Amino acid sequence: MKRKLIAAIGVAGMLVSIAACGGDDSGDKKAGADGFKGETLTLWAMDGSTPDGWTKDVKAAFEKKTGAKLKLEVQQWNGIQQKLTTALSEENPPDVFEIGNTQTAAYAKTGGLAELGDLKEGVGADWTESINKSSVVDGKQYAAPWFVLNRVVIYNKKVWADAGIKETPKTREEFLKDLKQIGSKTEAEPIYLPGQNWYHFVGLTIGEGAELVKKDGDKYVSNLTDPKVAKAMKTYKQFADLSKAPKNKDEATPQQAEVFAKGKTGAFIGMSWEAATAIKANPKIEKDIGYFTIPGATADKPEGVFLGGSNLAVAATSKKQELAKEFLKIALNDKHEGALAKEGGVIPNKQALEAQLKGNPAAEAMAPATSGGGTTPLIPEWAAVENPPNPIKNYMTAVLNGKSNDEAAKQVEGELNKRLSQKQ
Repeated sequence: MKRKLIAAIGVAGMLVSIAACGGDDSGDKKAGADGFKGETLTLWAMDGSTPDGWTKDVKAAFEKKTGAKLKLEVQQWNGIQQKLTTALSEENPPDVFEIGNTQTAAYAKTGGLAELGDLKEGVGADWTESINKSSVVDGKQYAAPWFVLNRVVIYNKKVWADAGIKETPKTREEFLKDLKQIGSKTEAEPIYLPGQNWYHFVGLTIGEGAELVKKDGDKYVSNLTDPKVAKAMKTYKQFADLSKAPKNKDEATPQQAEVFAKGKTGAFIGMSWEAATAIKANPKIEKDIGYFTIPGATADKPEGVFLGGSNLAVAATSKKQELAKEFLKIALNDKHEGALAKEGGVIPNKQALEAQLKGNPAAEAMAPATSGGGTTPLIPEWAAVENPPNPIKNYMTAVLNGKSNDEAAKQVEGELNKRLSQKQ
């Protein structure tokens, strides 16, 4: 998942980073002081990835324990998949690297990732299941979950107060009621929800237990006609009908945070870092920004959300896999994983570490939905689906413009199935 780091006072940054591990082929070398003296472990980190405090502490702990050096190479998101694919086919690939959670299955299927089952039994014994799911391919652990982020409701406290609303909603029905109250009692647009905010739609399908694809023989095909998918889209439409946003655009066209920054919108559904975008556009709005978890059908279960984040992997051909394991054990231990959550405002890979998010309102709003969250289909064939023009987005627009769910699904089925059949 592509991300960027945006810093702002009082606003959680969106961060990505890197670390990894792998199988054991290092002979009689043992962990411990000077155990790997003279060796250098190479990591690829994305631009803006590793927070300074975390990086400094992990590097020091790793070098002290192993006697090896840590070489961090910063990478750019643009073109990274092709660059990584090429590097993994060469004799000296990066030993460890960050990999998007939705990309892991594709790299594992091509044999590029080392298996990490033994680490799951150790440092990963209590990894949150929903976060770890993307690291497991065909029942085997091919990466280690590092962190995720998800969408929350970012709202204008002044607009809500002007509408006479004193508490944030706890259910989907209350949320809709509050938005309608904003529409009737203020001049503000209740919610800005463009027709193609498709990652939010993916979250709704996850909440309904729906699958966007299904198996037909030995291939995957569209499952958009599933009644559960239709139910998720119906929920999306209930909220989109309260918005003036274009039905054929996504949240980046225009940037929804910049629309919100004008102070005439009650709320929008977005990533925590989008608040920083709003503040940059209008610094005066910072005092009015609040966050809450997207409410679900009942108060005891938040809405389904898409979990975007990073896993940590090691090249299957790395000659330093035991050293990489030592790095991973250090990077993912409770001390450093907790520090990452606190400094970066991201959801850690263990529910027990979420206490580190206290005092960060955006991160606190993300956390409750994590255990019930999920991702797009974790199959290599999915990658082609997201290329523009994304057929899922076109399906959403069609429904919002009055097509029935089946009509809209059939309209894009051919293109969706064509993409799912493309060779990886």
